[in-house]
Amino acid sequence: MEAIQITDAKKYFYTRKKPGERHEQNVLMRLLRPAKEIVPAVDNITLNVKKGEIFGILGPNGSGKSTLIRMLSTLIIPDSGSLKIFGMDISKESLKVRRFINRVSVDAAFFKKLSAWENLSYAARLYGVDTKTARSRAKEILASLLLDEEKLDEPLENLSRGMQQKVAIARALLTSPVLLLLDEPTTGLDPVSKRQVQQYILKMRAIHDTTVLLTSHDLDEVDRICDRLAIIKDGKFLVCDTPENLKKNYSKNGRLTSLEDIFISLTGQDLTEDGTE
Repeated sequence: MEAIQITDAKKYFYTRKKPGERHEQNVLMRLLRPAKEIVPAVDNITLNVKKGEIFGILGPNGSGKSTLIRMLSTLIIPDSGSLKIFGMDISKESLKVRRFINRVSVDAAFFKKLSAWENLSYAARLYGVDTKTARSRAKEILASLLLDEEKLDEPLENLSRGMQQKVAIARALLTSPVLLLLDEPTTGLDPVSKRQVQQYILKMRAIHDTTVLLTSHDLDEVDRICDRLAIIKDGKFLVCDTPENLKKNYSKNGRLTSLEDIFISLTGQDLTEDGTE
C-alpha cells in the first residue's frame, strides 16, 4: 500500500514586491500593476512513498520542503493536483487523515506556561490515549532522548530550546502514528540526542511499520536513516533515489561522491542559505 501519493501538486504564495518596483511615472500603470507577485512554493511535484518507508527531503531554506510537509499535515491545501494519505484525499478527508499522522516541526508550538507533561497529556487525549499509558510512554521516550524525568513537570518556558524540541518529538511519538511527518526534527539537539532520535525513528519503523517523511539540513542524518531521498529546489524535485544509488551515479573516477557534493552540484547552493518557505 502507498502511504503517500502526491500527483502534480502545486502550491503558490503571494509575496509583496520589493520597494521601488512600483514607481512607474504613469499613474494608470501604478494602479493596474499588482502589489503582489505569485511565487511557486511547490511546483508540480509527484511522489509515491510506500508504507514503512523512511523518505528524506533535502533542500536549502526556501526550497518548498516545509510547504510540502504542511500540505501533507492538512494545514494548507494544494492549489492544484492531489495529495493522498493511505488513499484518503487531504483536501476532502482532512479529519480522517489527521487520525493517522503526527508531525514535528522545527518551530513546534506549545502552551509554554504549562508543564511538559501537561502539554503531552493534552496531545494524548486528542488521540484517545489514556493518561496512565501516555505518562508511561512519555517517560520511556524522553529517557531514550536523554531528558531527565523530573523535567516532565517543569513549565515549558523554563526548558532550553533543545529540551523543548525533545518534548515535541515525544509528543509526536506518543501516539504511535502510522505516518510521521518530521520537519527538521533534530535542529537544536546535540549530536548524542540527534543519534537517539534517529535510533528511535528506526525503532518505530521496526515495531509499528511507521512511515516517515523527513526534511533535514543534516546530510549524515538523511544518509543514515532514509531508504530514499529527494533533493528539492524552487519547489521542484531535482533527483529522487536511494542514497547509495545517488552516490554511485555521481561517482568520480570510481570513487563514491558524498551527498554534500551531490547537493551542491545539483543546486549550486548551501543547505543553510537564507530564504523562506
